[in-house]
Parts: sequence; C-alpha cells; structure tokens
Amino acid sequence: MRSLKRPWAVFTDLDGTLLDDATYRWAAAWAALEWMRRIRVPLILVTSKTRAETLPILRSLHRREPFVVENGGAIYLPEGYFRFAVPGARPAFGGWRRVVLGTPRSRLILSLERAAQRAKVRVRSLSAMSVQEVADRTGMGLTEARRARRRDFDEPFVLLDGTDAAPRLCAEIRREGLHHTRGSRFFHIMGNNDKGAAVRKLAAWMRRVWGPKLGTVGLGDSPNDVPMLRAVDVPILVARPGGRYDAETLAAVPRAQRAGGVGPEGWNRAVPRLLDEPLE
Repeated sequence: MRSLKRPWAVFTDLDGTLLDDATYRWAAAWAALEWMRRIRVPLILVTSKTRAETLPILRSLHRREPFVVENGGAIYLPEGYFRFAVPGARPAFGGWRRVVLGTPRSRLILSLERAAQRAKVRVRSLSAMSVQEVADRTGMGLTEARRARRRDFDEPFVLLDGTDAAPRLCAEIRREGLHHTRGSRFFHIMGNNDKGAAVRKLAAWMRRVWGPKLGTVGLGDSPNDVPMLRAVDVPILVARPGGRYDAETLAAVPRAQRAGGVGPEGWNRAVPRLLDEPLE
C-alpha cells in the first residue's frame, strides 16, 4: 500500500456524521476507518456528546487518541500522546488528561433560565429531562441517555414555542455573556468555546509532532460544526437524512466540499476520495 503524499489528521463530528442519525452506528464507514487505521491517519472525535458517551465509541473504534466533547468544552488527551507538556492539561481519569475550555454547566443552566424569562420563551433543558425523556427525544437506549445527561460544559435544550422564538432567546443568551449553537437535535448554550477553538489547539500541538505540513480535514453536518469546518484545511459537509445538506452550514462555510452521501455512508466516500485512496 502506498503512503500518503503528506500527513493528514481527520477531525469528525459524531451524530449524523460518523454515526448514523437514527441508529448511532458507524458500520457504514468501516472501510474508510480501517484504511485510516492501517496507514495511521489520526482520527479525532469532535462532538457535542459527553465524555461518558464518547469514550465507549472511541473504544469500539479501537482508537486511543485525543477527543473533544461538549462542543469544545474540553479536550481529552491520552497520557503521553504528546512528547511535551500540554498547557492547561490536568489529570482526569485513568491514563487521560483534560484541558478545560468551557464554562461550568451550573452557570449555563441559570443563564438559560434568565435568558428565557427575559425573552418570554419557554425552553426545556436537558437537565430538566428524565432519562426516559432524553431517550424518547433522541432514540438512544437508556444507558446512552444516562451518559448524555452527565454534562460539564454544555447544556442542550429545546424550544417549546417553536424555532421562530430562537432569535429573541439567542439575543438574551448573548446578553448573559454566553454563546449558543444548534446541533442535529438540540440547541446548546455554552461559554466562550466551540469546536473550532479546540481543533485549532489540537492541530497546533499535532504539528509539533508531525511537522508543519500536517493537513487537517473536518467532517460535520450541522451548524454547531461550522467553527470546526472553518478551522480545518479541508471542510467536508455530510448530507442529512433524505440526502439534503444543511443550508445554514453551507452558507456559513461556502468552501465546504459535499461528501456525496448521508451520514457514515457519505463519510466513507469522502475521506478516501479526498486523500486520493479510492476504496473498493
């Protein structure tokens, strides 16, 4: 097997991108993932999911690499992954270190309540939902729903008055000194962090190891992926169910390539095509 002309790292969203939007499975991307593993292309998961959700997925992929959770709220690094001391990295749990970029969830919840009151908008945050309600809204099993509720730096929520109320609420969230974004299922309130800031930090650290010619690829499907797609050399937009591409994300990242397929099927086509390694 021939080697790549330059080193690459692939940063990817999970839900609706590497993972099927309905089943949360990545099997349709297996061929590309296996090829990447054989030629040692780093795979960095960049997600709105929690650490408790993401780590089992990383293990199922047989990977032990950095990952980003809660829309850039924190970066997790395997102990010893880099040969230098990473600024801000603190011990997290067995064999892992964490770099915190986000705002504590407790502040986010209180700010969301205040913003909703001022905007006269009804919201329902994830912290107010039972495990069963989270499962019903997402299609997750109960175990995965419990993991989804274990958040530290990001609070998902739904608008009970419809999306027409979103501009008023978002303006009030900004008055709180916070930020917001939208994923494939939920709106999110968060601090001065996003996927792009985390990706830029990781890419800078990785280039200290792999050299300045390291290229970066980013794959996503929703507006919360926009900062990540803007931060990479080659952004790729994966189609949503039904084959459409998210119009808001396309408008925000006009240079993004279209994957040519939905979710992990599009992912499986796009990565080898980009790196000039067509799969049978």
